[in-house]
Order: sequence, then structure tokens, then C-alpha cells
Amino acid sequence: MQEWIIPLLPRGLKANGNSALHIESHLFDEPRALQAVVKADVVITVHGQLDQKQEFVMTGGLHTRLCLEIERQLESDGFQTRPPKEGLMGTDPRNICNRGKSRQGVQLEVSRKVRDSLRNDQDRLRAFAEAVRRAIRMKGR
Repeated sequence: MQEWIIPLLPRGLKANGNSALHIESHLFDEPRALQAVVKADVVITVHGQLDQKQEFVMTGGLHTRLCLEIERQLESDGFQTRPPKEGLMGTDPRNICNRGKSRQGVQLEVSRKVRDSLRNDQDRLRAFAEAVRRAIRMKGR
């Protein structure tokens, strides 16, 4: 299995007003990204959720079996998961996560508090990444 990690968007570096840079996933049309995802069996996108008070990951997308396995693996490593809020479900067929070969992908919405902890704790970041990798491997069974 080949793994691709492609940085698709520049970081918002303005002092404020970075939300103006937001592009909804079903409208994302960066050509290099679209060329990459059509070659992938399954696409997993990682998004930032604004919550700064609670630690959680929301899973959405059309690949419900993989969503459930990612939740199971993340929870086994101590991460909290929850269902996505309306508008963050990742179920639009035009969502970039659903544009791989299988037409079913996963959208992870990671709260700000989790992102901050991953940035500051390399062991936790490795645990998060490994939980997602385990889920991908388990999905093939």
C-alpha cells in the first residue's frame, strides 16, 4: 500500500481573519489535489475544528466502515471521538475525501485543543497517526 501525504493548503498566517481563507470541501478544486485523489483507493482528509475547550475528533465521510474503525482505533489510544455536527459530515459526493477510486472517503475534524496537543507532544502525534494507519490496515480485512 502506498501512502501519500500531500500538503494542499498554505497555513493561514494573517494576524486575524484567516477564516476568509476557508474553502468548503465540496468546493475544493486545486488541480494537483484532484489529480492525486483520483489515484487513491481511499482518501482521508484532516480538518481543523474550532473548539479550543474540548479534545475530540469527529469522523465523517461516505466510508462509514473506515470511519468506525478509525474511531475505534483512536479511542483505544485515548482520543475522544464524536459524531460530526451538521455541515461537517463529509457526505457530499463532491467532497474531496469522496473523490478517490472507491468514491468513499473519510473526513476527520480535529478540535483545536487536540491539534495543539499533537503539535506539542510528538509521542501523542505518533499515536494519533498510528491509530489511523491501523484502521486503514484493519479495513482491508
